[in-house]
Amino acid sequence: MRATARNIDRPPAIAARVDAIDWAQVTSDLDAGGCAVLKGLLSPEECAALAALYPDDRNFRSRIVMGRHGFGRGEYKYFAYPLPDLIAELRPALYARLCGTANRWNETMGIDIRYPDRHEAFLKRCHDAGQTRPTPLLLQYGEGDYNCLHQDLYGEHVFPLQVAILLSEPGRDFEGGEFVLTEQRPRMQSRPEVVPLRQGDAVAFAVHHRPVQGTRGPYRVNLRHGVSRIRSGHRHTVGVIFHDAK
Repeated sequence: MRATARNIDRPPAIAARVDAIDWAQVTSDLDAGGCAVLKGLLSPEECAALAALYPDDRNFRSRIVMGRHGFGRGEYKYFAYPLPDLIAELRPALYARLCGTANRWNETMGIDIRYPDRHEAFLKRCHDAGQTRPTPLLLQYGEGDYNCLHQDLYGEHVFPLQVAILLSEPGRDFEGGEFVLTEQRPRMQSRPEVVPLRQGDAVAFAVHHRPVQGTRGPYRVNLRHGVSRIRSGHRHTVGVIFHDAK
């Protein structure tokens, strides 16, 4: 039987769950450090159902083995359209809550691009430009695997925030494998940030750059993200990226 996350018994509807998050605190955390934790976004049952999709290639459009491309060690698969219901519900609900920060950041950085309120409208912008391939992905790591610092840029149209959700439980399913974010400020050394997550927690973070307030006004800083080495066990993560790929 094909594994599916389309009909699992789950807590309150995704949209209501997303709305219940303290978005004032999330916004403050994003402005202060470029990332924010969304605790308990998914239930353990939802996490297990999503991780169980990995072996069935019918759920995905492509598989990437990181070592072949110098991306690190481990592998990931991009979901195919139609996305599993859980991802299809999360993507527009999270986008709607992050859109205001994305527009404010661009205005602060002097970037003319603005994002529509609805994710559907933003996807149309991507698709009209030839970015039609879905980007939500499921990552799988084993002992010794890691993900090099990188940015998920897939074409001209890029939404400046994305979300990663940890599907495995640290200390039970794996050891190591911390989510890492680095920030490069002009004429300064990079600042690292290790973000502690439990199963079902998500982290929202800057894809490329964000504004920082300096003594002479705002300036841009460049961010990259990755995953430290898995010391033992297996780790699964879902990445929710809001722009599609060329």
